[in-house]
Amino acid sequence: MRYILSLDQGTTSSRALLFDDRGTVRAVAQREFTQIFPQPGWVEHDPEEIAASQIAVALEALSKARVAAGDLAAIGITNQRETTIVWDRQTGKPIHNAIVWQDRRTAPFCELLKTQGYEPLIQQRTGLLIDAYFSASKISWILENVPQARQLAEGGRLAFGTIDTWLLWKLTGGRVHITDASNASRTMLFNIHSCDWDRELLEIFGIPQSMLPSVRGSSEIYAEIDSVQGLNGVPIAGIAGDQQAALFGQRCITTGLTKNTYGTGCFLLQSTGNRAVPSKHRLVTTVAWKIGDRTDYALEGSVFVGGAVVQWLRDGLGIVRTSSDIEPLANSVSDNGGVYFVPAFVGLGAPHWDSYARGALFGLTRGSTAGHVARAALESIAFQVADLMDAVQTDTGISLRELRVDGGASANDSLMQFQADILGVPVVHPSMTETTALGAAFLAGLAAGVWKELNAISDLPREERRFEPHMPRSKAENMRQRWNEAVSRTKSWEHP
Repeated sequence: MRYILSLDQGTTSSRALLFDDRGTVRAVAQREFTQIFPQPGWVEHDPEEIAASQIAVALEALSKARVAAGDLAAIGITNQRETTIVWDRQTGKPIHNAIVWQDRRTAPFCELLKTQGYEPLIQQRTGLLIDAYFSASKISWILENVPQARQLAEGGRLAFGTIDTWLLWKLTGGRVHITDASNASRTMLFNIHSCDWDRELLEIFGIPQSMLPSVRGSSEIYAEIDSVQGLNGVPIAGIAGDQQAALFGQRCITTGLTKNTYGTGCFLLQSTGNRAVPSKHRLVTTVAWKIGDRTDYALEGSVFVGGAVVQWLRDGLGIVRTSSDIEPLANSVSDNGGVYFVPAFVGLGAPHWDSYARGALFGLTRGSTAGHVARAALESIAFQVADLMDAVQTDTGISLRELRVDGGASANDSLMQFQADILGVPVVHPSMTETTALGAAFLAGLAAGVWKELNAISDLPREERRFEPHMPRSKAENMRQRWNEAVSRTKSWEHP
């Protein structure tokens, strides 16, 4: 039996999952780490704590399964994307906390770039929209605000990396400074067509090229670990950002296959093959993965408030005690009773893009109950995903055949059935939901020869549940029309 260890470094915890050569989980270890909020809208992590927690869970997972480093064919890494670390090459120490993808401190700088007319250039080259979400403005902030950072960077002393790059640096004792194309494509500095760092964009953001890692494929042997007792000698052979890894783990490796991850928000990605499809609906065009000489792309859209609407019902309104209580409460009524809930707590994302929209409940009567509100809240998640899917289908011209799903809220059968009904296509839920870590394992295993080709991964057994659409299309279309009316009334509620 050959094993692969996935390091799944997320926003709130570091996890390690051990897989066998049939893609079965043999052990899991997880450790949360500190969330740092220096000011409103600022989110940071301690890079050293991230590395230490990730190494600790890797060793713990092996111990649980009684597997030695010599039994590992390879290690794969998947990571929270866009989070930015800058460190001193000589000391190996970060010069500032990691600035997390959620952090909004650089929003004014991004707005300035928009007013200066840079958005068309940046979108054409990187596939991204100008936003504080991505790494480039975070690097600029560190260079401008950390004492001596600019001087050190100009002298070639500083290194930048997303989380994957930082972990590789730590695991190899500072020998290796690389990233993969999927993570590079989230920095707003990477030309997704030439697959290289873009000099003009580096000048716009004031970032020396010497800071940047070299960009490699997503499935190749990068180095062997040589600075962690218990892991030394194991090759690191796969890297992908978390959403791209989930797309690969869902085996969406042919054009048109689509997955949605239901987390705090929702991330919908459709594989577009070797074509980088430009979006007319302000979706993101991203590198999905690079294997050998071939680069595959995806179109990505995000729902800001997905599972977070359930948290709000629990913590804000107090109508449920635990998140799991939401499904029976929603099922206590036969339908939504005409109630529609638009959870635009932080505005509306794609395809609406209205940062001044605000959340609202519509259609309330004296007969409305907590059950109707709960049902409308769950339905709002499915409606938002359907809106995203419409935008994706319009941009790509590809009709959806099925939607593959993962993430915490995908365990809610009622929501998955309603999603199938609204979309009018089957929703497919894998029994093994660790798709992000599995994607990293697949990429590493391909490079290490555990699987000889992509088809070998597609042919692995896949247990799943399918939710077939049952709702008459006329009813589904009427419900979506009412949803659209509700959304339109939330727009521009706040004024600039």
